[in-house]
Amino acid sequence: MNRLAGKVALVTGAGRGIGAAIARAFAAEGAAVVLAELDGATAVATAREIANACEGAQTLAVQTDVTQPASVRAAVEEAQRAFGPVDVLVNNAGINVFADPLTMTDDDWRRCFAVDLDGVWNGCRAVLPGMVERRAGSIINIASTHAFQIIPGCFPYPVAKHGVIGLTRALGIEYAPKNVRVNAIAPGYIETQLTHDWWNAQPDPEAARKATLELPPMKRIGRPEEVAMTAVFLASDEAPFINASCITIDGGRTALHHE
Repeated sequence: MNRLAGKVALVTGAGRGIGAAIARAFAAEGAAVVLAELDGATAVATAREIANACEGAQTLAVQTDVTQPASVRAAVEEAQRAFGPVDVLVNNAGINVFADPLTMTDDDWRRCFAVDLDGVWNGCRAVLPGMVERRAGSIINIASTHAFQIIPGCFPYPVAKHGVIGLTRALGIEYAPKNVRVNAIAPGYIETQLTHDWWNAQPDPEAARKATLELPPMKRIGRPEEVAMTAVFLASDEAPFINASCITIDGGRTALHHE
């Protein structure tokens, strides 16, 4: 279980959900992991849990606001001081902003893009100079199936996620000659706390849950750990020729034309 031995990984939004699962999987595979999270207390708790669960795990929690370039740069600098240069970046931090296009406020639009697209760019921009200089590095951007399929009522979230795919492809091509790989993962429905919160906000939570489970051809939704193991693969030396690509994790839902 040493697929990432010797690597330093920084994961944004690592306090819970998919980000926490990625941090756990990276630590289990031997990476030193920096949990960059807006909620500092959550990051500390998750880092402590990982350290207790994985013997010898190296973890560091850093309060980070991905919408602020200086905050992201500071997190990268803390990672370097603690463990050395960042080999792997996972841009996982994100928020759901769902609104009617014509009644949505300007603040909602800016908030969505500040986290879901600018936050990804801020992370990339902070680690790319070092990766280019060392001619090695892997960046993994957590996109969404919203990046290529539209659900009414979810605007402007899919617009930002389309941008994440464009950013991934553009940077992947730009820095391929420097041996820096930039890829994306597009999860579909994954059972995180956000998913449970959405179910619980519906008039009939149990009916909403059952309807969601019926959507994928596999008749279940994904687990954060299933996204995490794909991130391990992309971060590892097992994927040296995968670049500017997006791996979809949705149980086949986006391949289904209609039921």
